[in-house]
Parts: sequence; structure tokens; C-alpha cells
Amino acid sequence: MGRISYYKRIFSAYLTGATSHLTFWHEDPEVNGNFDPDRLGEYYMPFSSKADYAGHYDDRSIPMLDYRGALGLQYNPIAIAQYGLGNYNLYRRTGEESRRERFLGVADWLIANLEEMPGEVKVWNHHFDWEYRDTLKAPWRSALAQGQGISVLVRAGMETGEEKYLDAAKVASEAFKRDVKEGGVVYTDERGDRWLEEYIVFPPTHILNGFMWASWGVYDYFLATGEQWVRDCFDSAMGTLRSNLHRYDCGFWSLYEQSGTRLKMMASPFYHKLHITQLRVLHRLTAEDTFRMFSERWARFRRSPVNRRVALAYKALFKLLYY
Repeated sequence: MGRISYYKRIFSAYLTGATSHLTFWHEDPEVNGNFDPDRLGEYYMPFSSKADYAGHYDDRSIPMLDYRGALGLQYNPIAIAQYGLGNYNLYRRTGEESRRERFLGVADWLIANLEEMPGEVKVWNHHFDWEYRDTLKAPWRSALAQGQGISVLVRAGMETGEEKYLDAAKVASEAFKRDVKEGGVVYTDERGDRWLEEYIVFPPTHILNGFMWASWGVYDYFLATGEQWVRDCFDSAMGTLRSNLHRYDCGFWSLYEQSGTRLKMMASPFYHKLHITQLRVLHRLTAEDTFRMFSERWARFRRSPVNRRVALAYKALFKLLYY
């Protein structure tokens, strides 16, 4: 009965647009038209509503997400980085000192919360268990957190000229050199494709939105440093994406991940639009026509009410049967 109740809550949220305990941090995905693909500046998505998060903060003005129930208030390094990036974007537009202070507060939090893993890799960990296909046991790391943390730090270094921010970004970037089994966030499959893993589970599920967001952090670190290994890492990730995007296309909607289950895991309406937005950003960064083609194709899918209803039904059934 508990699982049925969970399914009903999730399906209701997808169908009506209501906020569920899993969607309260989401905002409508859109491309930030102010970003420059050739130099560090405003982040690639606005995150404006996240910059004005109306929830809980600690005594250092760092946001804490309320997951309710047993989890309660938690620091989520991904959300903290997005909050910082949203405030940075608004600072660049308005010059408001309070926005700059919030952004730099996040950058300082990120420096203080880099934690060492085996193999001397340092990451931003989540210190709460998270129910996914397999329960992610605290502490758990994520390529998404790693990428967006780096995106904050390189901008803080550019803004202030203080070396501590770029030094921390360099430390965090090491996770993109290491396999997941070595404490890093990269998985290399049997074809030699290198995946940036949002959730580290075995066998891996290759969550699409987390892969793309993580790659932006790699790109930002290249813009900040010009180091060849970083460019190679980004190009490798783009090659993986280019070769595998068709696997996320089910003919009427996009998939959230490669679940390995008989019934595929559809993206929710939010994540489907996020995929479109992310591919539009990547097309601007790379001029790769494959990314434009899939973003346009998936945008056409999204305009179809029939496609949306079928995708919702698949998604709800997947949640009921699997996870």
C-alpha cells in the first residue's frame, strides 16, 4: 500500500504540475541567453528562482533542503552550487552586492566541504541516504555535484582574483580523471565510452541530465585553465553523448536514464524539457549538429499532448514496478 501511495503522489505531481517532495527544488528549464560560449561569465541556465530560495538556511546563509520525513533538512551540494550560480548570474546583471556575497558564501562553503576519498580524490559528498534503484548510502558522491561545484569555484576565482578558489577547483577536477572504482566519477563502458555518472551504482544507469550538467563543469574548468587534459575530457564526454543520444530516444519522448529494465524509464515532463534545454546549450558550446537535431526532435515530441500522456503513463508504471 505504501508503494501505491507513493505512485499516486508522483503521478499526481506529473499530471497536474503540483509540487511533490521530489520536485520542490525544480524551476522551469531555460537557456540563459546571456552566456558566452568562449569565456567564463553568466552560467548557462538562469537559476533565478533558485537564487531566491524561500526555504531554510543555516546560520551562514547556506540553503538547506527539506526532504521531509526521516531525512528532514539536509545540505545538498548540487542545490547549494545552483543557488550560488543563480546569485552570480543576478549579480552580473544587477551589480547587487548582496548577490555577490551569497555567491561567494557558497564558494567558501564548497572549499570547506571538499572531502577526501580513497586515492586522494576530493569530492562533495551527500550525507544522507537516497532511495534510487539501489539505496545510495551516505556519504555518496556525484559527477553532477562535482561539475557544478567547479562551475562556482572558477567564477569565484575570476571575480575575486583569489587563488584559493581555482586551487579548490583543481582539486575537485581530479575526480574527472578517476574511474568510479577509484573514488572518481567516470565510468568507461565496454565500447570505450566515458560516462560522467550522477548516481554511482552498478551496473551504471547513465542519467542523461546529470551527465550533461557535469560536462559543463569540465568545460568551465577548461575555460579557466586551458589545460589540455580537461579539453580531452570534455571532448570525450561529447563523443559519448553524440554516440549514445539515440539510446535515449524512444520515438515519442526522451528517457531519463539507461535503466536496464524491460520497461524503460521515461523522463518526467520536467526532465524532458531539461534535456531539450541542455542540448541547446551544448549545441552553442560545440556547434555539434547532433545536439541541435535531438533538441528539436524532442521539442516536437513535447508539443504533442498524446506523447505527453503516453510518457506520463509509462513513467508512472515504471515507478510502480521498479523504483
